[in-house]
Amino acid sequence: MNNIHKTAIIEDGAQLGDNITVGAFTIIGKDVKIGDGNIISSHTVIEGKTTIGENNHIFSHAAIGTIPQDLKFDGEDVELIIGNNNKIREYTLFNPGTIGGGSITKIGDNNLFMGYTHVAHDVIVGNNCVFANVATLAGHVEIADNVVIGGLTPIHQFCKIGSNVMVAGGSVVTQDIPPFCLAEGNRAVLRGLNLNGLRRRFKNRNDIDEIRKAYKAIFESGSAISDIAKELLETNNNEYVHELANFVTATKRGIPFNRK
Repeated sequence: MNNIHKTAIIEDGAQLGDNITVGAFTIIGKDVKIGDGNIISSHTVIEGKTTIGENNHIFSHAAIGTIPQDLKFDGEDVELIIGNNNKIREYTLFNPGTIGGGSITKIGDNNLFMGYTHVAHDVIVGNNCVFANVATLAGHVEIADNVVIGGLTPIHQFCKIGSNVMVAGGSVVTQDIPPFCLAEGNRAVLRGLNLNGLRRRFKNRNDIDEIRKAYKAIFESGSAISDIAKELLETNNNEYVHELANFVTATKRGIPFNRK
């Protein structure tokens, strides 16, 4: 049984699962699909072709699925997909995709989006991430799993953030940040490995040691980082070293590090 406040507006065509709570003065559009167990607090707007999984909590005054903040957008059929078990706090803004970016913005599972977080068009977010207050993801940004973005941190469009990255609050990210790294500053640069995060997630300390050696080889040897990364792909069998090396060889926006 759903618990829908009498002042909420659910437009004809919206599809709601079971055990959903909808707070006062919330508006849910006709093309919205909401799975079981969601809590949607008061004064929230969910519109557009938006699909929401199960057991999410969307707090008050969030705007979910409103049209992209892109002047090229002309009413095309675009989509926002949100997974399961996410916490989406007050005054957050999530936009769907655009034709130029594949038409989909996609959010994974078990993420925390703190207040005033913005997820722009065509953004892809993985699982188990934390976005502190006023983190802003510009269009086409890609965020892998287990990422932490500090408060008041904008990420430039088309940037990619690898898995297990931590970006310090108040940073400005304009280039790609490889897996397992710490980044900080305006403009953000690599400050080493996210060792605390790695120790929490990796049981095999040998994996951490291999990542440390690979990081030093790529970013501290003074050689061309793409050459070292390619060499590691040929000579090292560790899956996490391969993840780091593949990211380095594939970067389009470059990687911000202090050259020796």
